[in-house]
Amino acid sequence: MNKPATRVRTAPLRRLATVIGLLLVMGTGVQAEQTYSFDGTPGKLPKTVIPLGYAIELTPDFASLALPGVETVDIEVREATRQLTLNAINTTFTEATIDDGAQRAEVVTDAAAQTATLTFAKPLAAGRHRLRIAFTAQINKFGTGLFSVDYPTPGGIKRLISSKLEPADARRIFPCWDEPSFKASFALTVVIPRNLLAVGNMPVTSEQPVADDLKKVAFAPTPKMSSYLFVLTVGELERITADAGGVTIGVVTTDGKSGQGRFALDSAVKLLAYYNDYFGVTYPLPKLDLIAVPGGFGGAMENWGGITFFESRLLFDPASNAETARRGIFAIIAHEMAHMWFGDLVTMAWWDNLWLNEGFASWMATKASEQFYPQWQSWLNGYGAKQFAMALDARRTSHPVQQPIADHSEAVTAFDAITYNKGQALIRMLETYLGEQPFRDGIRKYMAAHAYSNSTTADLWRALESSGGKTVTGIAASFTEQDGVPLVVAETACDGAAQRLTLRQDRFVIAPANDPPLPAHDWQIPVAVGPAHGKPFDELLLKGSADIAAGTCGDAIKVNLGDAGYFRVEYGPKNRAALLNAFPQMQVADRLNVVTDSWALVQAGRAEPPSYLALLDALDAGDHRAVWDQVISTFAALNRLSRGRAERPVIQAYAQAKLRPVFDRIGWDGGGSGDDDTALLRASLISALGDLGDAAVVAEAKRRFAAFLDDPGSLPTTLRDAVTHVVGITADRKTYDQLLALARRSTATNERLRYYLAAASARDAELARATLALTLTSELPDTIVTGMINAVAGAGEQPQLAWDFVQANFDTLLAKQGPNFRDQFVPNFMTNFTDQAHAAELAAFAPSQSTSGGRLMVARALQAIAISADLTARVLPTADAWIRAHKP
Repeated sequence: MNKPATRVRTAPLRRLATVIGLLLVMGTGVQAEQTYSFDGTPGKLPKTVIPLGYAIELTPDFASLALPGVETVDIEVREATRQLTLNAINTTFTEATIDDGAQRAEVVTDAAAQTATLTFAKPLAAGRHRLRIAFTAQINKFGTGLFSVDYPTPGGIKRLISSKLEPADARRIFPCWDEPSFKASFALTVVIPRNLLAVGNMPVTSEQPVADDLKKVAFAPTPKMSSYLFVLTVGELERITADAGGVTIGVVTTDGKSGQGRFALDSAVKLLAYYNDYFGVTYPLPKLDLIAVPGGFGGAMENWGGITFFESRLLFDPASNAETARRGIFAIIAHEMAHMWFGDLVTMAWWDNLWLNEGFASWMATKASEQFYPQWQSWLNGYGAKQFAMALDARRTSHPVQQPIADHSEAVTAFDAITYNKGQALIRMLETYLGEQPFRDGIRKYMAAHAYSNSTTADLWRALESSGGKTVTGIAASFTEQDGVPLVVAETACDGAAQRLTLRQDRFVIAPANDPPLPAHDWQIPVAVGPAHGKPFDELLLKGSADIAAGTCGDAIKVNLGDAGYFRVEYGPKNRAALLNAFPQMQVADRLNVVTDSWALVQAGRAEPPSYLALLDALDAGDHRAVWDQVISTFAALNRLSRGRAERPVIQAYAQAKLRPVFDRIGWDGGGSGDDDTALLRASLISALGDLGDAAVVAEAKRRFAAFLDDPGSLPTTLRDAVTHVVGITADRKTYDQLLALARRSTATNERLRYYLAAASARDAELARATLALTLTSELPDTIVTGMINAVAGAGEQPQLAWDFVQANFDTLLAKQGPNFRDQFVPNFMTNFTDQAHAAELAAFAPSQSTSGGRLMVARALQAIAISADLTARVLPTADAWIRAHKP
């Protein structure tokens, strides 16, 4: 039974969160970062020895999952030494020699540091040498290093192997200098069964038969690159290709699925031409493969020349995919292909500048979507990415975009919404400030100057300033070298018939009311200000405060016109009232900005819930999908926080009353292409109203699902995810078994995910137990195990049941899922709870405290739980009272 929600108060938890929070914010003041130098780059390995080129031969055993190999590494010894230290983990060294056997090394491994130290009897003289290592690594069953994937086909279960090495897992395949600044060439040879296809970074140069139905496949050497960009995929694969200006673009799939790669292939061809022009540096490799992997990991990885994707993120099948799925497929291809330049050709020096890779690729993907599919309105409809980043960035446990990274466990934690989404938002803000053409000129200079090498953020600012004619470093550093979200407080005042606008800076913070204040920051903020339905006034760079002329007395003045700025706005009562009167005339992006900032101010305790709820009355049922999606997400948050509380029925009824007119306007069925915002909004509304318990929506979803079982063509692909979700959360045993049967019959990854996750969302406790038991079997792809557990806790509303299961089966799950399960999954999972007792359980959960990265994730989760507890106690009663008082 859930206890009444209270704020987290326990002293041990407060001390843990505070100590780690202080570690996160120490040293985050704006500093003058240096441009790239190899010797000045952070890292764990000594820089006395540098790899120049690897020649690697691997003989993967698909049955035993052993990975024997031999590598020859050309190295440069920068100063005489008897020791070489490089990275390796779970690797047995058979032999290590130097210079054609002149000396044999003694090898000592350090499992905690993930290193191997080779010690020679005599010092190696400065200069070039050749190192030879014979070793045996292992193929993992979880999606890290080289891993195996068992997947269903019409002919039974098949196995392939693939790789995922970012940030620091090349060391799991072969001993290497596994840090991004140690760039080298990689020449790969693999010995595999003759019926299999091998794909690497570069084209195949030769295939030769060897004994026992094996063949030796050799690939051309890569250009200089970081070790985490190495790729190898081997299996029963097929490939379709197209020429793109002399570069062979390929889509690689398991047998029988290559036709589903046609949209991806066409997208890659036009993206390559677009990027060649934008960056001013032609893609330098002879081929680029997009590889669909039916398991192992859930996203995509930008290996140079061989990008790997979780299959459902790349392939499009009109028989099972909604037309709108093309948007996500195009976006992820555009993101990963942008990395071929920003990340692969030019690589961040160390993981503290990961945002240079990920923030830029995220920004470029949206820019490319706007270029080729303007009807998708990708900036507008992608508003949630920035909102998510700002919510995290407003917490005590935030971190600067450009953050200190101590080791590989901390590097993993850097792949978060602040790195990706805040990075993307900052780049958009800077491009808007500089202008599109000067910004691109600066990017071209940056690419040309750092090709095949590494860089820091300072190198990027220098290139942009040289082309843009404006100072960039101070603005950018104020956002990248310190954490937090700026708040611009804006109010108008009349001077006769004229009006003036006063702006001042503050720091926007979401924290429990009893938390100590966070340190103040100063930002240099490009601010677009102007009439609510007009053009901006003159350019404004806000430092501290400003007072400007703002039209005629009573004019509605909008701050952050166009919503390109990364900051929140708090309006004084006069200007807020004027804005609400002008609300229908605003551009969609500005209405959306006002709505999102209004809810954020409630979360921060700077406004009361009625101020947001009253704003919803100004929304038209026909407003843009992006606006209603924000409202849906807020209702979902309130619904989650009110689970088990007296306020829940009131909040659910209110949310239904607000959303039903929007859904009734567009209905269950409608015209259009199926790839429009109406189709997406319809699906969002069906899912949301189902979650809120709308009886009519639930009944109709069940009716349509029953018809679908008899005639699959009766349910449009655009509705299948939403309908199966609603059917799943309300499932009885019969429906649950039907969903599992659909998942088991399908060989399409997207369909299997749809039906398995719908079944996992069942709110019946016995069905939830059945789902959790299923995660321990070999039936499920390991890739979706954590998603199934989260579905039981979240949509299935059985978090305690799921947590008991995780604790009871932790060792088994850890072996299946790998170290990220311990360091990331458990802390993130615990944010399903909003109470002090579960925060204490997380703080005491020793496995997640075993690495520095894990401790950071625990600190973030504890803060999230405390914030949820505060919102539950502070917001829900007030919202409940207002709703009861304002019933029609």
